[in-house]
Amino acid sequence: MAVVNYRSLAEGILHELGGEKNVASAQHCATRLRLKLRDASKANTAAIEAMPGVITVMQAGGQYQVVIGNDVPKVYAELGKISKLAGEDTPDGVEEPGGNIFNRFIALVSSIFHPIIWPLAGAGLLKAFLSMATQFGWMDPASQTYVILAAAADALFYFLPVLLAITAARRFKTNQFTSMVIAGALIHPSIVALGAAAEPVEFVGIPVVMMNYTGSVIPIIVAVWLQGYLERFLNRVIPATFRNFSTPLLSILVMVPLVLLTVGPVTTYAANALSSGITSAFVFAPWLAGAVMGGFWQVIVMFGLHWGLVPIMTNDIASQGSSVLMGPLVAAVVAQAAAALAVMFRSRNAARREVAGPAAFSGFFAGITEPAIYGVNLPLKKPFYFGIAGGIVGGAIASAGGSAASVFVFPSLLALPAFTTFGNFTLQLIGTAAAILIGFFLTFFFGPREAEATENGAPAAAPAVAEAPAPTGTVDVIAPVSGEVVPLAEVNDKVFSSGALGKGLGILSGDGRVYAPVSGIVKAAMKSGHAYGIKSSDGVEVLVHIGIDTVQLDGRGFTPAVIRGQEVNAGDLLAEVDMELVRNAGYDTTVLMVVTNSAQLTAVVPVEQGSIAKGAPALTVQV
Repeated sequence: MAVVNYRSLAEGILHELGGEKNVASAQHCATRLRLKLRDASKANTAAIEAMPGVITVMQAGGQYQVVIGNDVPKVYAELGKISKLAGEDTPDGVEEPGGNIFNRFIALVSSIFHPIIWPLAGAGLLKAFLSMATQFGWMDPASQTYVILAAAADALFYFLPVLLAITAARRFKTNQFTSMVIAGALIHPSIVALGAAAEPVEFVGIPVVMMNYTGSVIPIIVAVWLQGYLERFLNRVIPATFRNFSTPLLSILVMVPLVLLTVGPVTTYAANALSSGITSAFVFAPWLAGAVMGGFWQVIVMFGLHWGLVPIMTNDIASQGSSVLMGPLVAAVVAQAAAALAVMFRSRNAARREVAGPAAFSGFFAGITEPAIYGVNLPLKKPFYFGIAGGIVGGAIASAGGSAASVFVFPSLLALPAFTTFGNFTLQLIGTAAAILIGFFLTFFFGPREAEATENGAPAAAPAVAEAPAPTGTVDVIAPVSGEVVPLAEVNDKVFSSGALGKGLGILSGDGRVYAPVSGIVKAAMKSGHAYGIKSSDGVEVLVHIGIDTVQLDGRGFTPAVIRGQEVNAGDLLAEVDMELVRNAGYDTTVLMVVTNSAQLTAVVPVEQGSIAKGAPALTVQV
């Protein structure tokens, strides 16, 4: 599999988004960079999707989402090194992109939950395994070992309002420590005791409807949102001499009673009513609700809409002890993983198999399906549909038995212990097995068999209907520099030598002037000046990459002569390079030239090894 340079990838993504100034904020979840752009029209989506390491690009929920897979934290870390993007916050004074209320709500929930989603899933799995250990008699619930492990598993859920106070404070730009104090007051032992007592509770003579806020979600989010307005008001009216201590003092003094008197009861009742409305479908026709949820869950995830359901699930678990919404989700996830696994066995293309195997493993055991969906199933279409079919059947069976999760987990095979407490666990296992069998065997026997590879190294799906042959013709791609020809398989870069980017050659050159190999439009011009992509009028897409790993030079020694969108003729100057500087910095000066859409062309034939002069035919392309 091609090795991805995460620094280069982060630089390329940022450049093709229109630069740092066009990015209002940057975040990441389990598999995606979630970006908010000031002007989405400036983003070069096609160029980003063509980058090694990028699975696909989606725009949903008011966000520009670059799907990377499990390595997204590495790309995000590099993005932080090369820019001042804060990650979780929009810089002060920046007005976020608009959109309808639903999109803004999804973006809001996503930004608050995504920093803690992995610890939430990890703690949920620990709780699930402890539950299974006690049910099967592997551990004594009265033992000190169990008590210690249970405390470790329960801590996050008990103190969830405090954790959400931190992320909500970042989102609403409040003092996060004041927000934590407000959350801490809600779950303080004395407040919990008042809620558990039978006697009525009053505050300055006003009756208080006491509730248990441990593990709650909605009350603290609304409380921090209101805190933001209060803090901004207090900071305007309080003199600077007293502001530092008086603003937190008054915020705590006002917000804690306000939440207990109004926000807490209202939001809790509203959340319970919404949950009851949704879960009533599982009461009326559980198999049908499970079929819909199991079948369309991955579609919901694709558009980022699942963030609107996460608070309902966590609220159900906190208030009712379980969530029936999660019952069909294991089937939805493993069906897509099984379809990807079948592709690994069925596909004739090595590059696709390399993607499908790890993607299936990630889906089965981590509940992460984006690599399987975007890298395997969705491009091939049929495996994705077969995965949906498996989710429908498996979800219907699981929900018919009343399956519900007792803790929040990422749905996967490892998460099954979370479903042992509520509902018929046998039907949950049958539904899970049915989803796997349907997704795997339908794909294995009826899925497409492919052999060609796209410019990203992933094979293209075989067309459902045979297409008419494309017009044929010959295009000569000329050498951008003079030097010695190096076969692409021998260049010292695995991404190029593997052919993942397409067919081509290298030219070992000391020439500091690099020219356009074809006439066409410059589709990509890296800010660092080391790489250029040109698309000819014949549809041939050529990448000229000057040196190996030279992106690390951050533009030193490179003087670009063209910009993206510019029209060039074959032989026009692309860039001037100080080759001596590049060599002294320890980098290979081989100029690489590949046809990135080789799989869509009849043939790409490089010249034989030997010397070649600038402007001489280097690649013969049959279109």
